[in-house]
Amino acid sequence: MLTSTALVLMMTIPGLALFYGGMVRKKNVLATIMQSFAITCLVTVLWFMFGYSLAFSDGGGMNKIIGGASKFFHHGITTSSLWAPGVANIPEFVFSMFQMTFAIITPALIAGAFAERLKFSALLIFMGLWLLVVYAPVAHWVWGGGFLATAGVLDFAGGTVVHINAGVAGLVCALVLGKREGYGTTNMAPHNLVYSVIGASLLWVGWFGFNAGSELAADGLAGAAMLNTQVATAAAALAWMFAEWIVAKKPSVLGIISGAVAGLVAVTPASGFVNPTGAFFVGIIAGVVCYLSAVKLKHAMGYDDSLDAFGVHGVGGIVGALLTGVLADPAINSLSSGASLAKQAYGVAVTIVWTAVATLVILYIVKALVGLRPSTQEEVEGLDVTQHGEVVP
Repeated sequence: MLTSTALVLMMTIPGLALFYGGMVRKKNVLATIMQSFAITCLVTVLWFMFGYSLAFSDGGGMNKIIGGASKFFHHGITTSSLWAPGVANIPEFVFSMFQMTFAIITPALIAGAFAERLKFSALLIFMGLWLLVVYAPVAHWVWGGGFLATAGVLDFAGGTVVHINAGVAGLVCALVLGKREGYGTTNMAPHNLVYSVIGASLLWVGWFGFNAGSELAADGLAGAAMLNTQVATAAAALAWMFAEWIVAKKPSVLGIISGAVAGLVAVTPASGFVNPTGAFFVGIIAGVVCYLSAVKLKHAMGYDDSLDAFGVHGVGGIVGALLTGVLADPAINSLSSGASLAKQAYGVAVTIVWTAVATLVILYIVKALVGLRPSTQEEVEGLDVTQHGEVVP
């Protein structure tokens, strides 16, 4: 569990930081990497103070909706405290730290939707509020004994909690903020895809901590989740690559790494419930659907989801969550016997509605407090110099 925890932290820093950092223009690379790094620090402190208790303690009469305050500042947890005694006999400090790394990457993923056009002060306030108001309740609903868990919604490692949550929030941010200055007329090609390939590769490796680690034990199911993760990711990368090759006539580096991430996202809820053949189909379907979403749907609808946070994470999370209900195999996990498409669709719908409404409210609170976007001139100059006073030479 210690190893899995370190791997999941590596997904955000340096994985996501490099993945996103390479996809923006050079004038915004430091600001983009700073977002991942600062979110890591902010969420760590808030999770220790309030987030863990809200997500994973007993909420008493409100337990179906939210945890309680009994473990604020990790009160009452000792070195001998176990998480789920008799089921997952791991130290509660380790469980909290493992879940903290999930809480870190989820808001960091949102940043891909509004890359290159959000003030840093607005980012910090938004992410702090979003973690406590949106992420912690959804994590409690699914993993902390809340109402989605009791309704039989299956999410092995975060299809709803992480990816649909982040993707939908990203779409709302993109719509509220509007398009980047010059979107559609200015060249906004990635400035360094080598960074992005390194970042995507670190995400891929780190994801074994994400999915296999979510079994909370070194056993056969963890092994199945690991193999499923690898198979789905490779299948999705190839599916996106070939779809792009057919449509755009060239297989791009950006395409194959985006496909790999789409596969990682889609297999996340399914990884501990499907067999490897199921994972293979999850990957193929996710690769093609996310390609169409990120490339075709975005342009057809006219919104500026800068780095496809919704197109890959939102759509990929929805695809994976729904396919879990179709492909879950009781021979892999006994809980799969209760799986159904209807239950999964319910979990998806509840997450989308709550995340969209709450994110919208938080954005308008932040807008009233400090504003959301830098000035047009600051945005054109680049966020590196205007927000942070630094540039990459």
